[in-house]
Amino acid sequence: MASGLFKFGQQLQQQPPPRPRPLDIGADGSNKFELSDATFMEFRNFVYEKSGIYFNESKKYLFESRIEKRIQSLNLSSFEEYLRYIKSPSNLEELHQMYDAITINETYFFRAPQQFEAVEKIIVPELIQEKQGKSNYVRFWSAASSTGEEAYTLALLVNEYLKPRYPGITFQILASDINTQVVEFARRGVYKEYAIRNVPPHMLSKYFKSNGMTYELNEEIRKMVRFANINLYDEKAVKTITGVDIIFCANVLIYFDIPSKQKVVSFLYDVLNPGGYLFIGYSESLHGISKAFSLIHLPKALAYKK
Repeated sequence: MASGLFKFGQQLQQQPPPRPRPLDIGADGSNKFELSDATFMEFRNFVYEKSGIYFNESKKYLFESRIEKRIQSLNLSSFEEYLRYIKSPSNLEELHQMYDAITINETYFFRAPQQFEAVEKIIVPELIQEKQGKSNYVRFWSAASSTGEEAYTLALLVNEYLKPRYPGITFQILASDINTQVVEFARRGVYKEYAIRNVPPHMLSKYFKSNGMTYELNEEIRKMVRFANINLYDEKAVKTITGVDIIFCANVLIYFDIPSKQKVVSFLYDVLNPGGYLFIGYSESLHGISKAFSLIHLPKALAYKK
């Protein structure tokens, strides 16, 4: 075994006592290890510093339950040990695993139909009109793409409606998420029935292949989207993106406190071309966050314009 080689005839030394199992289960079925308030505060401050994601005290139970699985998988003995572990620069990969554990990723195709309709029928025609003689590119960014449904919805709209209408325009779609696992999932383009339930029937039959249990998006559409792992709180990472015309960033700001929201929104503003549009979630607002955008009222949807 890798941990020790013994010479022939060498007496086997007494083995050290086994390490306690992480999060041992007590007789009442509860965990022996708990996340103390002090350690939770340390975790919260560390996560906030690295990502801008803010957990208030009411979310402590949620944070605790999700981090437990990471502690178990690493065979660590406590929340305190795990905190020391992720603070080490040599364990950067585990930091990404922690982000994966604490972020929620629920989405589906055509989740915001009014926004997509406004993009197809109003915003893209307006942008192309303004770009005449200047640029032949229209760039989209799904900034919190989760498992990819939003970005692929854009690709379906582009391929089905916009490319035939504007053959001289090149449409580019970037999708990103802080969660590495969902980015890898998105690249595969395989979904269950829940995710595709709002896909128009003609698109479902044209662009998906089903085996009865899952639906695989065809390669043509998958290749239209470029995926990346990007932390929206990381200014250097966001600055690698330039010249975007339309950003979708729905249900992301809910993770941030006011200063973090202001920081992230300012990064998104800088990425947009003049006249570009930002879409956020229906329950979200930039009120008190940024005055740099103009609020645009569209049929059944709102958008923020640079």
